[in-house]
Amino acid sequence: MTLALADVMAAANRIAGMAVRTPMIPSPFMSRLAGAEFLMKLETCQPTGAFKLRGAANAIAQLPDGAAGVTCCSTGNHGRAVAYAARLRGLRAVICMSSLVPTNKVEGIRALGAETHIAGRSQDEAGIESRRLAQEEGLVEIPPFDHAAVIAGQGTAALEMLAERPDIATLLVPLSGGGLAAGVALAARAIKPSIRVIGVTMERGAAMHASIAAGKPVEVEEVASLADSLGGGIGLSNRFTFALCRDLLDDVILVSEDHIYRAMQALFFEDRLVAEGASVVGHAAVMSGRAGKLAGPVATLITGRNVDMGQFMAVMAGEPVDLGGTRTEGGAYGA
Repeated sequence: MTLALADVMAAANRIAGMAVRTPMIPSPFMSRLAGAEFLMKLETCQPTGAFKLRGAANAIAQLPDGAAGVTCCSTGNHGRAVAYAARLRGLRAVICMSSLVPTNKVEGIRALGAETHIAGRSQDEAGIESRRLAQEEGLVEIPPFDHAAVIAGQGTAALEMLAERPDIATLLVPLSGGGLAAGVALAARAIKPSIRVIGVTMERGAAMHASIAAGKPVEVEEVASLADSLGGGIGLSNRFTFALCRDLLDDVILVSEDHIYRAMQALFFEDRLVAEGASVVGHAAVMSGRAGKLAGPVATLITGRNVDMGQFMAVMAGEPVDLGGTRTEGGAYGA
């Protein structure tokens, strides 16, 4: 199956009323650093607090009547989105997560009425549990990224961005399993072939980056990160996102945990926005200099707000953060 702009446009019609059209605002601070207007698409304004609702809503909207329920594996935000969209359809939802998923995200999913299963220490292990439930209990699995309807749903963010600002020249897209990056790149390039789409991810455990470098999907060790939403593999039998990201992304930039730490601080202190570490990797790429000179206007997606507030407050206070044996030394903002 191939994906096209028509699939993204159809998804936009399906998810209307479930996902919202989120605002896009300029950041004067980041514009100064980038040397060009810098825009932020606030997916933090989605009902579930993250962009993942777009893909989940599109997939669940296409389920037949009488479905027994849905299941998925998730690092948190996809599970929350599936739980929310399933509740709107009156469906049972079982969300499988690894022990690395922050407690606040697990509790947020339970609050939406979904069942939660904690399985293993990686998203791959959680995925095994999700597939077991699909096979043994007749639930429909909604993968977090490598699914045509999910990719098309995520691509609706690009439709909104370019409808509002057709002059955008560069998109900085947080990159994990590739559902968002693939959907955004697919839609953006179809609408504006000259646009540059750059994936940004953390240095440690960057599965899509490693896979593109290897020329095929590969496994990486999943480790704790301030950008926990970007964790997890892409699947050795990846059907969609690997090829789309390989073919449509102009570049992939890696940023360190220290870069992410500083970018979280900047987003809060300069633009007064609370967001997850995964949301600020575009900021981190610019602030660290790793993005180089970008053609403007530049836009990025602030992908989610479902951050562990204890960790967030520690970062804002400039305190060190331990990430499973790796320590970010921190420091007060501006110091």
